[in-house]
Amino acid sequence: MNLISCLLGIMKNISISEFIDSYISELKRCLEVLDKRSIEKVIKMLFLAYERNKKVFIIGNGGSAATASHMACDLSKGTLKRVYDEKEKRFRVYSLTDNAALMTAYGNDVSFDDIFVQQLSNLVERGDVVIALSGSGNSTNVIKAVKYAKRFGAKTIGILGFITGGKLGKIVDQAIIVSSNHYGPCEDIQLVLDHIIISWISIIKHEGRRSGNKAVPFR
Repeated sequence: MNLISCLLGIMKNISISEFIDSYISELKRCLEVLDKRSIEKVIKMLFLAYERNKKVFIIGNGGSAATASHMACDLSKGTLKRVYDEKEKRFRVYSLTDNAALMTAYGNDVSFDDIFVQQLSNLVERGDVVIALSGSGNSTNVIKAVKYAKRFGAKTIGILGFITGGKLGKIVDQAIIVSSNHYGPCEDIQLVLDHIIISWISIIKHEGRRSGNKAVPFR
């Protein structure tokens, strides 16, 4: 029984155990069919931004906003080998979901659709990277921010869902798309992808193994 069947079957008195099994099964399926080449390309884009001292901005709504904060934390601190080493090169990364005062000011005085594009207008430059997190890929404020960033020569990444990645899937420079029509697995896998990306970047950052696709074992 797949997740869709279970959701439709809630009114037919399926058990909690059956629902749990179906959710886990759907999550496993989505993980297994992820496009690994897309993940590799995203890692290379982020590492190139790091090497060139470019900024990385992360945006999203709802659960994706929380993941934007988490991913910014991981890129900022989780990629460090020596936290107190002032000489270690660091990622310049910003979650644009964290300043409640600024977001609500723009939302109130301009429009909720502009809460990210207005922040980018202060900061984004050619060669920077914008990571858009979205289940549906159709959030207007995220779409506007991605289009704005592209106008100024920034690279754009989408970690998306709903099979096609929605409108964002067609406009970002590189997308990773989760093959599910449900927000749960889409948002679960956003965080899994965050940890995959940060873990590999930490390896190549500290061991200097940047070229090719040879696997470096985790330690």
